[in-house]
Amino acid sequence: MTLFDSPAFEGHEGVHAFFDERTGLRSIIAVHSTARGPAAGGCRMWPYATAEEALTDALRLSRAMSYKNAMADLELGGGKAVIIGDSRTQKTPALFEAFGRAVEAVGGRYWTAEDVGVSPEDLTHARKHARYVAGLEGHPAASGDPSPVTAEAVFRGVRLCVRRALNRDLDGVRVAIQGVGHVGGYLAEKLHAAGARLVIADVNQEAVRRIADLTRAEVVAPSAIFDVPADVFAPCALGGAVSLETLARLQVRVIAGAANNQLADAAAGRAVFDRGILYAPDYVINGGGIINVAGEIRALERDEAFDPAWVEAKLERLDQTLAEVLDRAQYERRPTNEVANEIARARISGAAEKKAAA
Repeated sequence: MTLFDSPAFEGHEGVHAFFDERTGLRSIIAVHSTARGPAAGGCRMWPYATAEEALTDALRLSRAMSYKNAMADLELGGGKAVIIGDSRTQKTPALFEAFGRAVEAVGGRYWTAEDVGVSPEDLTHARKHARYVAGLEGHPAASGDPSPVTAEAVFRGVRLCVRRALNRDLDGVRVAIQGVGHVGGYLAEKLHAAGARLVIADVNQEAVRRIADLTRAEVVAPSAIFDVPADVFAPCALGGAVSLETLARLQVRVIAGAANNQLADAAAGRAVFDRGILYAPDYVINGGGIINVAGEIRALERDEAFDPAWVEAKLERLDQTLAEVLDRAQYERRPTNEVANEIARARISGAAEKKAAA
């Protein structure tokens, strides 16, 4: 299979591969669209088994960022970077400096931030060689770690979906959370504070213990989280959690979480709808982090201080957008992911037409 034949390619504007022999950097930066503005999306470090697997992930995540940024009403396109490697054993400052040079080489068409396996501290090394790095701390425009803001947006989305599907608030609602890392952990704390009863699972046992101690959550094995009787399933780990196989095991009314690309494929989205489960499209509900990053990019480009009020206004609008998707899906009797895709594509194509006409 060639790059252009990949099902995940879908009209990407650019795909850039970088290798640095001295540091061992192997990175792919995918730019899906710059119709609405420069592409923006995090950098993920993961021990992909093959380069093809890394490429597919970069393409899918990049496309999802185009949709996410459009649905969050940001003047940003979609892009994503992946670094092939084990973040637990192969991180070095020099590696991220090399990554910074790669980002700079893309010429401002892509802004990077943190994602799975990458921290804001890692990106301080990339910032030495690239202007286009956001999600940092220590300067007036800094937005800091976007994870808490992602969790806040997901929390609001879960609350909205519970009201729609169960006609109640979160107090006493049972939520099964898959993954309690940066975002999932913050989400668990917010749900616990709202009175939800939690069941959690993660391959990182230290993270599980910490969140269980904070929230009195029940802990199950990662493989058992799909079998938990609950009101809400919140995927907050890697993508593809909801497949035809796992869906057959779920006993929930709502699927709403922080992970990207939660549906394994289009068939899974249709099956979720057919089972009467309310699904919050991932790139709508988890847009809080990129909104926070966009606030930093906005401040940097204007040479201004970071504006939390601007971020809060965008978060409120994101909640309204999710409500619009749910309303339209109910009225048209269609899967929410299909409706969200149509809206996102229309926003992107509309921006592209305006850009071409300018």
